[in-house]
Amino acid sequence: MTLTLARDLSTFGIRVNSIAPGLINTPMLARLSDGVRHTLAQSVLSPKRLGQLSEFAGAVQFLVNNGYINGENIRMDGGIRMQPK
Repeated sequence: MTLTLARDLSTFGIRVNSIAPGLINTPMLARLSDGVRHTLAQSVLSPKRLGQLSEFAGAVQFLVNNGYINGENIRMDGGIRMQPK
């Protein structure tokens, strides 16, 4: 969808990018037990921790400030790929 929207909206000067976050330390994850959060963090390839909200915000800031990036998706997941159920 990102590339399709970027192509469709380019005539209006609108850029479209997306971020696909992995395990980010959000208030929702904070409700999990320490053991569960630790297990999730250990599933990340590198670094072995949950992502931080500030890191997500930094990716957003990068995309906003770089006016030449359009139609891209940034995977921000520490190298893990969530398996389908």
